[in-house]
Amino acid sequence: MHRLSRTDARRVAVRAQLLTADRPTDVHETVRRLSLLQLNPTAPIAPSADLVLWSRIGSSYDPAELREALDQQTILDYRMTLRVAEDMALYRAEMAQWPGTGDAVPGWARANRQWVEDNEACRQDILALLRTDGPLTASELPDTCVRPWRSSGWNNNRNITMMLDQLVLMGDVAAAGGTGKDRLWDLAERVYPPGPEIPLGEARRLRDERRLGALGIARSRGPACPVEPLDVGTAGEATVVEGVRGEWRVDPALLDAPRFEGRAALLSPFDRLLHDRKRMAEIFEFEYALEMFKPAAARRWGYYALPVLVGDRLVGKLDADARAGALRVNALHLDVPLSSSERDAIDHEIADLARWLGLGLDS
Repeated sequence: MHRLSRTDARRVAVRAQLLTADRPTDVHETVRRLSLLQLNPTAPIAPSADLVLWSRIGSSYDPAELREALDQQTILDYRMTLRVAEDMALYRAEMAQWPGTGDAVPGWARANRQWVEDNEACRQDILALLRTDGPLTASELPDTCVRPWRSSGWNNNRNITMMLDQLVLMGDVAAAGGTGKDRLWDLAERVYPPGPEIPLGEARRLRDERRLGALGIARSRGPACPVEPLDVGTAGEATVVEGVRGEWRVDPALLDAPRFEGRAALLSPFDRLLHDRKRMAEIFEFEYALEMFKPAAARRWGYYALPVLVGDRLVGKLDADARAGALRVNALHLDVPLSSSERDAIDHEIADLARWLGLGLDS
C-alpha cells in the first residue's frame, strides 16, 4: 500500500499526462500515451484535440499531422474520441457482444438494440452500399428505416446518425477519416487493424491498465461513465492519498520517475488532466466549470476559459478567444498568488499559443 501526499499524487498525474518540462515530440506516440483525445465541436480558440496536443508538444505541433494520421487511419475516431489504431483490438470482443448479456444490460441499451433489429433492412442497405462504394459520408447513406428514432431532443428522426452510432457499437462500421459533416464511414473490417480478437475479460483488464497509465492515479471504482470510465479496477497498485477519501490505484512506474520538473501549460477544458472533476477537486483542490452554456452575466471565468497549470498546481483560468486576426486575452483569473517567474512562464505560454495559431496577441 503506497501512501502519497496530495503533491505526490498531483505529480504522478502531471507526469502521466506528459505535462512536465520533458515535452513529447511525436503526435502518434503522444496520443498513445494519453490513451485518447476527446473530440468536441466547440472551438473558440482551436479544436480541443489540437489544443491538447499543442499543450504537450508546443508550437512545433502542426494540426495537419493529426489530420493526416486520421486519413491514414493510424489514429482513429471512435465514439468522438481519438485513439491509436492498435488500441481498437481492445474493443472488438465487446462490440461482438453488444449490448451484452444477462440482467446487467441497461434498459436503454436493450431498447437501442431492438431499434436496430426493427430496422434490420436499413442496416443491411448501409453495409451493402459501404461494401461496394465506401467510404462514404452520412449524407450519402440511405435512410430506409421503417421505425424512426424517437427522442425528445435534437436526435429525433435523425435515423442515419443514430444507426451509425449503433453500428459502431456493434463493430459493423467505423469512422474512416474526415471530421464533422465530412466524416467518412466504412466497414469496420477495412478500418480496424487485423488480428486475433482479445477475450473480453482480458481486453477490459488491458484497457484499465492503459487508462491508469494515462491518468497516473485514479479510483478503483466509480460511477458508470459513457465511452470511457473514470475508474481503473485493480490495475496498478493500491494507494491512499493524504487528506482524500477513497480507494485509489497508482501506476508504480510513475512513482519511480526522475525528479519532478514542472512547467506552465494552458489546458483545453476537455483535457484528461481535469476530465474527472471529482479527482480534480480532491487532489488538485481546483474549482472549475465549463461556462459556455451559462448566460454571459452568470460566468465567473469566461465562455471557454482554459485551465492554467504551473508545475503540479492548477492555478487559474485564462479567458481568451481567437478572432479578428488576434488571440484576445480577456482576463487571467488566478486562484493563488504566483511569483514573477511563474507569471512569466504563463505569459510565455500565451505568446506561444498566439504564435501557434498564427495570430497577433491582443492583451
